[in-house]
Amino acid sequence: MEIKAVAKYIRLSPQKARLVADVVRGMGVEDALTTLRFMPKKGAGIIRKVLASAIANADQVDTVDVDTLYVKQILIDGGPMLKRFSPRAQGRANRILKRSSHITVVVDEK
Repeated sequence: MEIKAVAKYIRLSPQKARLVADVVRGMGVEDALTTLRFMPKKGAGIIRKVLASAIANADQVDTVDVDTLYVKQILIDGGPMLKRFSPRAQGRANRILKRSSHITVVVDEK
């Protein structure tokens, strides 16, 4: 039985979040939480929170054994971008895109 948790509008670029997600995809949840706890990236803490939420969601279902869960999917989708401008020489401006992410974690039993 698939159980998921979603975090939306996270101020982290999808490219950086996918680097972290690729490491823990397919792991057992205990190994994934331990790996994310000691990973020195901003996205690791965010994905760890979403994974903990998915585990808590699974804990609410009576038929699911939390000890046998594994990370089935981690989807990182792009969210809306904040558009900013940086002044450049001779009156020009460069566009700066501050990207955001939607993170979905799906856990399932082995």
